[in-house]
This record gives sequence, C-alpha cells and structure tokens, in this order.
Amino acid sequence: MKYMLLICGDESAAEHADEGCGGWSEEMLERGVLQGGSGLRPPSEATTVRVRDDEVLLTDGPFAEAKEQIGGYCIIECADLDEAVEITSRHPAAGYGTIEIRPLWEP
Repeated sequence: MKYMLLICGDESAAEHADEGCGGWSEEMLERGVLQGGSGLRPPSEATTVRVRDDEVLLTDGPFAEAKEQIGGYCIIECADLDEAVEITSRHPAAGYGTIEIRPLWEP
C-alpha cells in the first residue's frame, strides 16, 4: 500500500530545513520503500485556487491560517500501516513537528 507522509511543523520548523533528513531518505531508498517526496517552499509563497460560479478566485498564501503548515511530503510503499508507522517514526521531522500518514487511493 502507498502512503503519503505530510510533514508539518510550526514556523520554528523552518530552521531544520537545511538539515535534510539525516540519512533517512537514503536508508528508505535502500529498503525500497521511498517512492518520492520533496520539501515545500514557505506558505507565504502559496497560491490558493477556488472556482465559484465559474469564476476562478486566487488568493496569495495558504488556504487557512494555522500554527502548523505542511513543509514537505514523502510517498512510501509499505506492507501495511504498522510498517508505515515504523518508517515514519524514524523520520527526523517526527522529533520536532508532526507527520500525518495518509493512504493513497490506488486503482
């Protein structure tokens, strides 16, 4: 099963951005579970799109103001949720932020 890891943190998490994943990505690539992922630019650089009554509405910034913002994501492929939790708990961001594990819809 494939899962998306949504890596979240408050504004102070940005100080960890330059640290990378501390070898986590390399280990997960070796194990064959990491399918892809990336860090995201800051929420201040986001553009939110809505369509209402056939009108495209653009807003600068994130969809909602929140203490925690999504800072990156990973796609992993695991046997089950237990393995996904084990892999996620080893990610360095779990130590200073939160990581949401979300199963992907697959055909």
